[in-house]
Amino acid sequence: MKSNLQGALLSLAAFGLYATHDVVVKFLGESYSPFQIIFFSVLMGFPYVTLMLMRDKTDGNLRPRHPWWVGVRTAAALLNVVAGFYAFSVLPLAQTYAIFFAMPLLITLMAIPLLGEKVGIHRGIAVVVGLIGVIVVLQPGSVPLGLGHLAALVAALTGAFVSVVVRKIGKDERSAVLILYPMMLNFLATGAMMPFVYHPMPLAHVGLLALMALLGFVATILVIEAYRTAPAVIVAPMQYSQIIWAAFFGYLLFNEGIDLPTLIGTAIIMASGTYIVMREGTPNVSENRPVLQSPARTVAPGGSQNR
Repeated sequence: MKSNLQGALLSLAAFGLYATHDVVVKFLGESYSPFQIIFFSVLMGFPYVTLMLMRDKTDGNLRPRHPWWVGVRTAAALLNVVAGFYAFSVLPLAQTYAIFFAMPLLITLMAIPLLGEKVGIHRGIAVVVGLIGVIVVLQPGSVPLGLGHLAALVAALTGAFVSVVVRKIGKDERSAVLILYPMMLNFLATGAMMPFVYHPMPLAHVGLLALMALLGFVATILVIEAYRTAPAVIVAPMQYSQIIWAAFFGYLLFNEGIDLPTLIGTAIIMASGTYIVMREGTPNVSENRPVLQSPARTVAPGGSQNR
């Protein structure tokens, strides 16, 4: 019981830091291109990754054992972070999180072809209900849908894909490979965009980028420790605490409220996602446990994220 409480508290602290990280993304996104934010956050994240690698005692090199899967995952991770940063910059925080919360549903669906997972009637119904919740949030036909909504959906899809691929190859690949390859692609791809999107930044904004990298690093460590301390069925649902932070920060800093459709849709998505998590925790229900074995969210220091 004590370890469960400790794991829950660690994960709550981690998702609070992630929410603060996203607030910085949203604030800077009002003035700068997502490519510029990602480039400098990755640059400032390299020292933290270096520290992590210095503690890695695993023998071997950094060549992937599954180069095709690592390559596809790396490309998806790049699209994930660009789409996610853009969504945060143009959409209300609560609405962005509501769409991101569809990830467990998408992971469950993608695990069928990629992991050979068999999804029964209970989880199948939960997925359908959760996707209805996404439709409620988006309100198609009632409100104009823009690039921000599309970006949030792309981020949720690519984040789910990245998680399932990690589940597929994670036992064979070194963590350093799974962290460094997306970071390097983020750095190179966004660096190539700098001549077209760069705007000079005051020292205060550079400091915020450094804060982003630090928040991502500390939050990632806390999530890892939470999964080591408590069962995944305890830790995974804690990601939904981010909606509380979104409501708080959105109101306090960006004069945002939560409209009724977003509130109702979020509740539906959270309920279905939690049911899937609890269902996977039941013996003999899931062979691969794709949602439980995929951290609810990890952000490699510097921006590569997996929501």
